Amino acid sequence: MQRTQVAIIGAGPTGLMLGALLFKAGIHSVILERCSDEQILERNWSGILEPSSIELIAASGVPTRLKQEGVDQQGFWIGVHGRRHRVDLKALTGHTVVSYGQSDLTADLMGARAAAGLLTHYSVEQLSIQELDGRHPTLRYQKQGQSCELQCEFVAGCDGFHGVSRASIPSRAYRTFERMYPFGWLGILADAAPVQDELVYAHHARGFAMCSMRGRKQLRCFLQCNLSDKLTQWTDELVWGELRQRLDPETAAQLQPGPILERSIAPVRSFVAEPLRHGRMFLAGDAAHVVPLTSPKGLNLALSDVSLLSQALVRYFRHHDEQGLDSYSEQVLQQVWRAQRFSWHLTRLLHSFPDQHGFDQRIQQAELEHLTRSATAQAALAESYVTL
Repeated sequence: MQRTQVAIIGAGPTGLMLGALLFKAGIHSVILERCSDEQILERNWSGILEPSSIELIAASGVPTRLKQEGVDQQGFWIGVHGRRHRVDLKALTGHTVVSYGQSDLTADLMGARAAAGLLTHYSVEQLSIQELDGRHPTLRYQKQGQSCELQCEFVAGCDGFHGVSRASIPSRAYRTFERMYPFGWLGILADAAPVQDELVYAHHARGFAMCSMRGRKQLRCFLQCNLSDKLTQWTDELVWGELRQRLDPETAAQLQPGPILERSIAPVRSFVAEPLRHGRMFLAGDAAHVVPLTSPKGLNLALSDVSLLSQALVRYFRHHDEQGLDSYSEQVLQQVWRAQRFSWHLTRLLHSFPDQHGFDQRIQQAELEHLTRSATAQAALAESYVTL
């Protein structure tokens, strides 16, 4: 039987960052991941990093390509009624955000962990978690046909919305809060130049659109679509045509179609589980909460989670002080609900809702108009955008 101080489930950026922070503090961890390392790196999600996340990455000591390849964004654009308006983050808050792909950050963290000789088990199967209420939880799994056991003092569930961590908690021991939106998002990654160095949002009667980037050379776009849509319906011609219609004319003129490297359709949801601790297991990242991608809060929330969790674990192992562990769930949930409020607000503001008519449509139009005219409204939006 293997033994470790902290067993981390999930080798995405959440679990890998927690492992890096614990390693720096001299705490031993083992990561278990159901996918292969190649599959992990195929997740080509964009990433917008807030100042606190950039500080955490620097504090982890992990060498990254962030300074060389990250794209500093001093603001973002919102297209309304064919005109685009810029929200100047730098002027309004004194801060900027940086575009850096989640897969790039994952590769940085993965490489640093391998270079340090730290143990990560990929492609594990039939993972189960026992004795979460005892002193030494045990994780049982299959690896290359062999039965394995890992005993630890604490478990960190960083394995995403569909992972085994939250599913291992008895349903009576936690509550979930969820909002499923009545539409989906078609996401594409294209071998095409980004339309801007800054994010572009668009509100349109045909549906929401967003243009982002993965690095400086690839275009990442999202289109509001029906939940019943199939990928086969979304031909290249239709994708580029819808983007041109929904974006403001100035942005649409800068759109240069290229080969679409990947496309997917995903539901849009808000989700929170409470509490985030069960016995000796703590939930972090998408295992604990999901926000719509309308706001750049998902990755930043996950990094904030593991920052708090690592501090609590260090306090426990160094000083036998459980106060940080006891307050972890409450501290995280305070940030989560603030981020959920902002994400819900931005999603409601920018999307077309199928059941929204008359009065509700006029209120949405008035709110968008207010945002484009009011410096105070833009300052409030900018503050929520750059901080948790």
